[in-house]
Amino acid sequence: MADQQAPSELPGYGYRSEQEHRLPATVAILLSAVIYSLLPAKLIFGPRYVLPVLELIILIPIAVSNPMKITKESRNLRGLSFLMIGLVNLANAINLALLCYRLVAGGSTSGRSLIYASGAIWVTNVLIFGLWFWELDRGGPYARCSNLRRNPDFLFPQMSNPETARKKWVPTYMDYLYVSFTNALAFSPTDTMPLTPMAKFLMLTQSLVSVITVVLVAARAVNILH
Repeated sequence: MADQQAPSELPGYGYRSEQEHRLPATVAILLSAVIYSLLPAKLIFGPRYVLPVLELIILIPIAVSNPMKITKESRNLRGLSFLMIGLVNLANAINLALLCYRLVAGGSTSGRSLIYASGAIWVTNVLIFGLWFWELDRGGPYARCSNLRRNPDFLFPQMSNPETARKKWVPTYMDYLYVSFTNALAFSPTDTMPLTPMAKFLMLTQSLVSVITVVLVAARAVNILH
């Protein structure tokens, strides 16, 4: 467990009373459901509608409890959030495994379809790990905007150079989405560094998924087109 430390003692990383909007994270979940529903049937395990319906069922109580800003939190709400993100993550891993199987086993799936599918899986990978970072860093979005004591899991540039950020700057989902995008694209951290084993494991896992998707799957699909 991370050492307990007051937010005011962490350079460039304060807290604010204004809570974060949930809308960007909600849009990310809904977008992942849309992307999943557009994948080829051969890359989906089970009925196509199961995952999107489960996401909506889990999302409803989360959205109702904090319709706009995240002003309250409970163990049950965080459990639902983790369950929803985990389901999407598991489904995306299965989609990638089926895509790799189609490449090895061959079949009627066209190279163009494989390119579209690999792109969809890569985008979902970015969205979902952005949500993992957002939910786990320093106790989650509610804790980050409250006077709760936990050291950060990620070192943002604004924390190293607080003069470049507004007073008591706190990262939002868009900051974590950017970290997820650059990590998936570069296969390594760029300007934001992981500080804890949990953060390092998440970034490592995301980079591995990205490498498999971009380097192996997309490259093979391009070869099929020629």
